[in-house]
Amino acid sequence: MINIKTYTVNSRVTALQAQALANDFLSNSLPDRFTANLAEWIDDKWRISIILTYPHIGSLGEVGELRMDAETGTILSHTPLDRIKQIGLELYTANQDAIESTFL
Repeated sequence: MINIKTYTVNSRVTALQAQALANDFLSNSLPDRFTANLAEWIDDKWRISIILTYPHIGSLGEVGELRMDAETGTILSHTPLDRIKQIGLELYTANQDAIESTFL
């Protein structure tokens, strides 16, 4: 006779899964320099900040956020994409010399 143990699996989306789902959304919606930061647990939901990042420089700053349902991984809300792009452009302009110097 085989003794099979049963385990209860927590079906909640983990922080890493939330970040991966957010990155999937971002890669389908925005240019490649926008990425999801670490997920934070707030009010029984995941809050994932969206950052603008460049190689050899790192994060230039937060440009928006998304909120995600912890049970389903569904995006409940996000900063409007046009607003994310505008903030990203402002950060790029403010850091343009540093960004361009990494390509010389």
